Amino acid sequence: MNGSLLRFYVHEDHRQHGRLVWEWLLEQGNRLGVRGGSAFKAMAGFGRHHTLHEARFFELAGTLCVEVEFIVTPEEAQKLLDLVHREKVRLFYANVPARFGVISPDAADPPAIAEDP
Repeated sequence: MNGSLLRFYVHEDHRQHGRLVWEWLLEQGNRLGVRGGSAFKAMAGFGRHHTLHEARFFELAGTLCVEVEFIVTPEEAQKLLDLVHREKVRLFYANVPARFGVISPDAADPPAIAEDP
């Protein structure tokens, strides 16, 4: 199936409605019916201010990036992007074309993703 890798980059301590944004994004993706999502904490990185942040410095707790990603259909990507826009959450994101499916699917896999690669 053709879709995309929709990845959001958020600060680990950024909050929305009292929740950490990375948790909120995963909850919203689940609520919208996205098949799955994951969050990954960065070891180091820099953003638009070009300040390098590294996990080894305790005093920088909360300044590292968390990547939240979903493999989605075009419709699912649009729903997530529309929601983030409506909620006025300031996030950097990437939406990269992807082909996805399940190799050796079982009966629990939706037919739409149980394709041969």
